[in-house]
Amino acid sequence: MAQMADTTDRLLTGWDAARPDLQVGALQVTGRLSRIGPLLARRQEAVFGRFGLNRGEVGALSALRIAGPPHRLSPTRLGRGLMLSSAGVTSRIDRLERRGLVRRLADPDDRRGVIVELTDQGLEVVDAAVAALGISDRQLLERLDAQEIAQLEALLRKLLGCLELPE
Repeated sequence: MAQMADTTDRLLTGWDAARPDLQVGALQVTGRLSRIGPLLARRQEAVFGRFGLNRGEVGALSALRIAGPPHRLSPTRLGRGLMLSSAGVTSRIDRLERRGLVRRLADPDDRRGVIVELTDQGLEVVDAAVAALGISDRQLLERLDAQEIAQLEALLRKLLGCLELPE
């Protein structure tokens, strides 16, 4: 099946003509990956927006959700997992707390500290938001067959492993 030229093809054809010595073929992959990221982010924001949330807020709620019952984390652990500064975590927790999705509890191990806990309402909304994202992603990927999805996942995992630092 012939594939239609896309923006990346048009750009790289121009570079091949102007500077064939640069060998920009690798950009066929990395150029598309660069374009995919923001497009996926927009799709996610649209899905999460239906729940009055943004991606960062869903990230925080998800971290608490997958921490397992009783769905509690210290702000420090939450920030580390989300790669946020302490000010960023505080701001995010403040917004979620105002909406009744999380609550701050006194840390039983540190009288000056707090623990952030997912509320029942927060549990309900994060489950619904992530379920909606799953539906959206399945709709996007239905253009690929199961083997293509498995191959793409394996290749992306391998490529991402070259870029991410081990935990």
